[in-house]
Amino acid sequence: MDGKILIVDDVATNRILLKVRLHAAHYCPMQAATGAEALRLLRSESFDLVLLDLILPDLTGIDVLRRLRADPATANLPVIVLTATSRPEDRLAALAAGADDVFAKPTDTQLLLSRIRNLLRDRQKLSDLCDSGDTALLGLSEAAAGFESPGVIGLIASRPEAALHLRHALQPHCSDRLLTLTPDQAIGDGMAPPVPADIFLIDGAPPLADGGRALMSDLLSRTATRQAGVCLLAQAALPARDAAMAFDLGASDVLHAEHPPRELALRLRAAMRRKRYTDRLLLSLQDGLRHAVFDPVTGLHNRRYALARLQALLRQPGPLAVIMADLDMFKSVNDRFGHAAGDHVLTEVGRRLSAHLGQSDVLARFGGEEFLILLPEEDMTRAQATAETLCRALAETPIPLPGGQGALTVTASFGLACRDALPAPGTNSVAISGETLLAEADCALMQAKAQGRNTVRADTRRRA
Repeated sequence: MDGKILIVDDVATNRILLKVRLHAAHYCPMQAATGAEALRLLRSESFDLVLLDLILPDLTGIDVLRRLRADPATANLPVIVLTATSRPEDRLAALAAGADDVFAKPTDTQLLLSRIRNLLRDRQKLSDLCDSGDTALLGLSEAAAGFESPGVIGLIASRPEAALHLRHALQPHCSDRLLTLTPDQAIGDGMAPPVPADIFLIDGAPPLADGGRALMSDLLSRTATRQAGVCLLAQAALPARDAAMAFDLGASDVLHAEHPPRELALRLRAAMRRKRYTDRLLLSLQDGLRHAVFDPVTGLHNRRYALARLQALLRQPGPLAVIMADLDMFKSVNDRFGHAAGDHVLTEVGRRLSAHLGQSDVLARFGGEEFLILLPEEDMTRAQATAETLCRALAETPIPLPGGQGALTVTASFGLACRDALPAPGTNSVAISGETLLAEADCALMQAKAQGRNTVRADTRRRA
């Protein structure tokens, strides 16, 4: 795993030691000796994670953290605070300022590296789906909305009284909704679906096996819960090796029951912040994928999707019909009534065409006022009947225009081409390409335009 990590510490030996360890783990470390230098580097370069000392010669680590979280460009940058003090209030202050974790110096190398891997894993996995890993291209460098509804935290314990005790302790410090769950409720028992939650907190006390790690792995492997964050609550301080294993298995955090409820709540809040960042990034990716195959005006599939679907349908053995439809004199609609009215007409045309097509048929806006229709399993006779039905559906009823501009009769010309069937293996017949079918349908469309519009013409040259 690669990653660019900024080490912020005023003690040179501390920086050098961390740099050596990170280099050995195949990371790319850079160093800053002051808070001002760190902020300058973070403004000018892109980093994947920050290791931040609390005590600096100019700014405190808390000040640096607050400035990072206030800047949309670094608001979601993972930050691990390293502190030489053992005071609980310092740890709480760092978590309250937005630290993802706090480690006491000297730090166990295995545990620190596992936590770094853990924090970088989801960030890098999602960033890989973006162009050059730049999440700003998806709009995620912008600040989150000022108000977010409370999240849901599922408190899982083998004993109901333990979950209730945990909820009672956390409630005064937590703004999220707390649910008490059994393991079966969290996973789903076959009779009922799993209870949804943004974060699951697993109480690893007996009789739950292996501190809850098996249950965590189960949650992270299931479709309904794999996007949730999962935190483990250990009843006693875990050995570094066990905590490192939990992080490598995917734990969002490893909490200790000996920590005060305020710290547990702050750690859950940090996990919720990371979860919501991941959710926003996934939503942006899903929107990007949707826009890649759907036309934003009509909501129909676009040219890219239609061409890919055509190639897939050509590999199937049955007949396939291709219809090109072009609205007649559409430029006059935009010229007379404006582009908003033109978009309204295109949307209504798409709706009317869709109403007369089957579920397996494909309708796409091919460009401008042109639509492409793919009819799998339809021969020339059936496809021509379908095209004539579509032609009548557009012409028979005027389309009301927005803004009280009246109604407009819209017609279209249709060109049709058909492949009877995929040639049988071993024959001398040549398979018809998608380009050929589109060209034939387009030629038939031009004939329909030339012969008066508002009509259907089929290309029959290969049948002559």
